[in-house]
This record gives sequence, structure tokens and C-alpha cells, in this order.
Amino acid sequence: NQWMDSIGMGGRFAPESVDELDRNMQLAYLLMAPALIVMIAIVFYPVIKTLMSAFFKMNKMGDWVAFAGFKNFSSVFADKTFWTVLGRTVIWTVVAVTMKALAGLGLGVLLNQKFKGRKLMRTLVVIPWATPAPIAAMIWMWTFNSEFGLLNHFLKQTGICSSPPAWLANPETAFWANLCVDVWIGIPFMALTVLSGLQSISPDYYEAAQIDGANSFQQFRFITAPFLKPVMLVSTLLSVMWTFNDFNVIYIITKGGPMNSTDILVTYLYKTAFTFLDFSQASVMAFITFVILFVFSLAY
Repeated sequence: NQWMDSIGMGGRFAPESVDELDRNMQLAYLLMAPALIVMIAIVFYPVIKTLMSAFFKMNKMGDWVAFAGFKNFSSVFADKTFWTVLGRTVIWTVVAVTMKALAGLGLGVLLNQKFKGRKLMRTLVVIPWATPAPIAAMIWMWTFNSEFGLLNHFLKQTGICSSPPAWLANPETAFWANLCVDVWIGIPFMALTVLSGLQSISPDYYEAAQIDGANSFQQFRFITAPFLKPVMLVSTLLSVMWTFNDFNVIYIITKGGPMNSTDILVTYLYKTAFTFLDFSQASVMAFITFVILFVFSLAY
């Protein structure tokens, strides 16, 4: 209404203003058209086709053969391995995101303090996030190597453990080794997000709290935490989506092994599609992944 009043129409559109608005809208759609075409071609079309493929029987070439309805879903739900992998995916996501959020919060608060070398520390924190995930995963794969890895060499040389475990060959340790790598890669994003949120808080609030006699814990509880809540909500949601679908770390380090003990839904889906060439069941798993994340996003 303010804009319409400013053009002197008191809430009514002049013909000239309507024509100008239409021209601006046409120009906006014209400028967006190239990006929309690319998005439709490489994102929307593959996603829609994959979701539709969950209801069709497909051959080894990935072509639709016949309509299967919910038979593909029944086959997937009858697979015990699928439920094991789904449960492991939930554990992987919950533990990893919780550790990233807590470590990122602590690190972000620390980097917001004034100390010597703060700029250098902020730069070093970015390294795990700036390093491409496949490169980071390959480095950690060799670090965890039982014969030549730096970790076992360090444990032996320092006397901490004379017979360190074969981290990636043991089902009990391989999963947690992958989890540590994923957390290491994801902490900088949370830390920098928290840091940006902290820097947006006006110092006046803290000064007023100090005058009122609030201690450090009370300042964090009643000032820092409420202001950080919107930032943490968004960053945690993004972290959940990325962690739930984290293909690079697990597939590069252990390829889901040993004995499928480190498979999560996205790696198991990949094997089903491109190792066993069962595109129908893989499409169902992709559909389930989409639904889980979509419902979680709405609820969150």
C-alpha cells in the first residue's frame, strides 16, 4: 500500500504502473529461464523419474518394463538387510550431527573470543571443510591403515597401544572410524555458522547483562542461546540432510564393508543399483530416503 500510495494512486494501480509491472515480471522470468531449464534438465527430471521408477519393474538397462505398483516396496520391506542399514543410517546421522553441533558450538564460541592468533585459528578451522571430501576420505583411509597408517604408528611409538586394531577391517571399529571422519569434515561448517551468528549479536545486550550482575552462564543462556537458535536450526537441518546422504566418506574408505557393516542407506542404494543392477529396488530406497528427509524437514 505504501508503494501504491507513493505513485499517487491511493491504493489503485495506474495503467502505466500495471504495464510496467508486467514488463518487469516478463523480464524476471526471461532472466530466470536459463537457470530453470538447467535445473529441470539435471535436477527435477532425474528426481521425478527416479521416484516414478519405484512403481515400475525395470530391466538391467534401467528401462521400464511393466507397472509393478507397490510390489517393489514389498520386496524392499521384506529385506532384513534394508532395515539393518536404515537403523544404522539413523544412528550414523544422529550421532554425527550431535557431535558436529556440540563441537561446532564450542569451537565457534572459542573463535569469537579475543586472543592472540585468532585469525590464524579461524583459517585453520576452515581446512577440513575446504578440502574436497574425496581427498579428505582418501587421506583418512591411509591414516587408518593397519600396516602403514599414521594412527597405528603413533600408537605404537608412544606406547599407548602395542597392538592397535585393524580399524577398517574390523566391523566393530570400521563404522566408528568412518563416523569420526565425517564429523571431522563437518565441524568447520557448524563452527563458522555459530561464529557468524555470534558476531551478529549486539554487544549492548552483554553490557546490560553485566550491569545487572549476570554471570557468563546466564549471559549464554539468556542472550547467546536465543539469538543462536535460528542459526542452529538451519545449520542442523542442512547437516542432517548432508550426513544422511554422505556417500563419499563411507564408499571411499570402506565401500560399505567389511561385510556391509558400514553401509548406510545411500551406499546400499548405490550397490543395489550399480553392482546388482536392481534399479527398481534402488528407486524404492531413493523414494524412501526422499520421504524421510522431507517429513523430517517439515516437522523440524
